[in-house]
Amino acid sequence: MNAPAPLPPGLRRELESGLSALALDPALAAPLLDYLALLARWNRTYNLTAVRDPQEMVTKHLLDSLAMHRYVDAIAQRGGALADLGTGAGLPGIPLAIVKPGLRVTLVESAGKKARFMREALRTLGLKDARVAESRIEAFDEPGAYDAITARALATLPLILELGGHLLKPEGVLLAMKGAHPADEIAALPAGWRVRASHPLAVPGLDAERHLVVVARAGAGPDPDTSPDADPIPA
Repeated sequence: MNAPAPLPPGLRRELESGLSALALDPALAAPLLDYLALLARWNRTYNLTAVRDPQEMVTKHLLDSLAMHRYVDAIAQRGGALADLGTGAGLPGIPLAIVKPGLRVTLVESAGKKARFMREALRTLGLKDARVAESRIEAFDEPGAYDAITARALATLPLILELGGHLLKPEGVLLAMKGAHPADEIAALPAGWRVRASHPLAVPGLDAERHLVVVARAGAGPDPDTSPDADPIPA
């Protein structure tokens, strides 16, 4: 495989600024850029993502993935487990694993070339709490093992639950990354599931709507405080 092209010189400053805006340590730019460089390198051969410009990757991949980070804080603090469904090249799972030590991340992806890339990324970055599951979501046989599942640009809320709802613990939640508030998808949720909260997300450098929709089993516990400063995931 060809050696990676050097990243543009202003990229680190842009990422550091975005991390600060998300209340994350700007020093995390170093491992995140290591991941980005590896992704750009593999992408030239294996076509892992349609986004090829490194500056776009910072905004549309790294910062977009990390906009939800505070909503997994409680899970990470107790060493809980998150399954990233249909993760592709590891988004949002790998950026979250980088910035949230202790969060046990399983990257579920059926495409072999993407699974191989992610294994190499985890090895290169030394992410011991993350692993790759090369599997179709519905065939992934770890029922009731996860505090949360997440998906980014994967499918509708009902389909995500149909494919991966079996992975959740009784009190577990789906953290679905969406663009505009998905009112139609929420109205079509299957029986036994309800929306706990829908949080607007601000992605530094991205002028587009983003929401994090939190879905839980009906009767899975009291509604959390859903004010902007609240963590919707109970510890």
